[in-house]
Formats: sequence, structure tokens, C-alpha cells
Amino acid sequence: MDIITAIKQRRSVRTFAPEPLSPSLREHLERFAAETHSPFGGDVTILLRDIDAGSVFHPETYGMISGAKTYFLIAAGADDNSALSAGYRFEQVVLEATRLGLGTCWVGGTFRKSAFNSHVSWPAGESLRAVCPVGVPGRIRFLERAMTSVMGSHRRKPFDSLFYADGFRTPLSASSPLAFPLEMMRLAPSSTNSQPWRATTDGDTVHFYCATSNRYSLIDCGIGLCHFANGAAHAGIQGNFRNISDHPEPPQNWRYITSSQTR
Repeated sequence: MDIITAIKQRRSVRTFAPEPLSPSLREHLERFAAETHSPFGGDVTILLRDIDAGSVFHPETYGMISGAKTYFLIAAGADDNSALSAGYRFEQVVLEATRLGLGTCWVGGTFRKSAFNSHVSWPAGESLRAVCPVGVPGRIRFLERAMTSVMGSHRRKPFDSLFYADGFRTPLSASSPLAFPLEMMRLAPSSTNSQPWRATTDGDTVHFYCATSNRYSLIDCGIGLCHFANGAAHAGIQGNFRNISDHPEPPQNWRYITSSQTR
């Protein structure tokens, strides 16, 4: 499975088969996570641990994740770049796990941080931001189907409500060379399916913005930017992320994040 197929097929898995990860898969994922990178810098630590889920989830949400025995723990610094990098780096791991036929599910605020933190000591300045079960997908339960339906996690906002051209003057055409990597961004997961990313093209430059302001928004945008970068690379589009001071002003109170000059 190539990376684009992984992006298109990835889904949040909440029910896992009882068999544990094989030692070879576990070693591969730990090594892969350690070698991930981000253009945004910051401080991020990703660890893999065996954990009893019954002791770490809040009672009202326990049952969302069933059968998982192994979890990734994602910690990051308190600054914006660390949050972006947490999303950017760990989504690389999610896509690699998908490529290998494994299931994952980003989990943000429905777990007891103290219980997860008891399994590890984080570097100074970092704190646990998210966890993610990983394993062989099990048979989808009725509860999981109902949750997916209620949250609308299988639905995405229309392309033309997210991505624009010429400084937000018009929706971006599907014939644009940048439409493909932006469509890969549109498919990215986000907390409560909020899809906070927005973008406008300006010639060969794409400017990215965040439309929400909750504690997961920048992590979500990092996830989306990871998808964009993979889509651009697949399409043979070269570019690099950097901040541009004279970026277009958004039509709403959206927060500027970064720009990518492509060629």
C-alpha cells in the first residue's frame, strides 16, 4: 500500500482483535516513530507502551476503545511549533500503521492523563497531548458504528469551503495543480471532525490558516499539513514550509499558520 492509498483508506479504529503486535511490527513502529521529522521544530516525544485501557479512560467514555493493549503516547512542548509538530510527526506513524494493515485512533481528551503518565517520564517542558491505540482491527461494533454516525467522522467539508485562490477571492479550481495535495489534506482526521485547516493559493504559494481555537486545533493542523506534504510529494510538487509576513488577510478571524512555496 502506498502513502496515498493509506491516506484514502485510513479510518479511526476503536475495536481491536485480541492478538498482540508481533515483535517485528512493534520494533518497526518504534523505529519509524523515532525517525519521523517535522519542518516546524519544537519538542515532541512519541513512545509505545502496553497499557490496560480499563484503568486509563474516564468511566463515561470507557468502551469507546475495545480490545486495545498497545498505545502510542504523544507528548509535546507548550509552544505552537511543538503542537504542529506533534500532529505532523505522529500522523506519519498513523499512515505507516495503516499501510501495514493496522488500526489506529487519535484520542485527545477522553482519558486519564495521570494513568498514562504513570508509565513514563517526559522530558522537561513536555506534557502528554494525545494517545493512540494501535493493533489489528477487530470486527466493528454497533457502538462504534453509532459513534461514527453521530460524530460524522466519515464526512468531510466540501473542497470549495476549505480552499481558495487569489487571496480568498474565489474557491480553488479542481483543475489547479495544488488541488490534489489539498484534497489529501481534506481527508485528514481531526478532533471531533472539526477540520480546522483553510488555505488560499497565491501564484505558486499556498498560505495555510487555522479556523478554530481549541487546544487541539494546532495538532489537527499539523496532521493536515502532513497529508498536504505527502500529497505534494506524490504529485511531484516540490516546496518548503516557511512563515511569510505579507500573507493574505483571511475573510474571517482565521489564524495564519505557515506558507508553502511550491514549484
